[in-house]
Amino acid sequence: MTTSNITDVLSRHAPGLMAIPGVVGTAQGEENGRPCVVVYVKREDEGIKRSIPHVLEGFPVRIQAVGDIEPQH
Repeated sequence: MTTSNITDVLSRHAPGLMAIPGVVGTAQGEENGRPCVVVYVKREDEGIKRSIPHVLEGFPVRIQAVGDIEPQH
């Protein structure tokens, strides 16, 4: 059995996560000294918590509310 690294996991799951209404970005992060997937959302509420998995391929998922993100010019 092969073990995926966090970069591969994020690459596979980012499109699906970004399709969830309210998700504005994804990134690699760290939680308790271990890699995790960070999902940036406009606002954290019960609906978004239910829509985003707690774990992806063995990596924990952390939700972080950041509000609206706009491109810089």
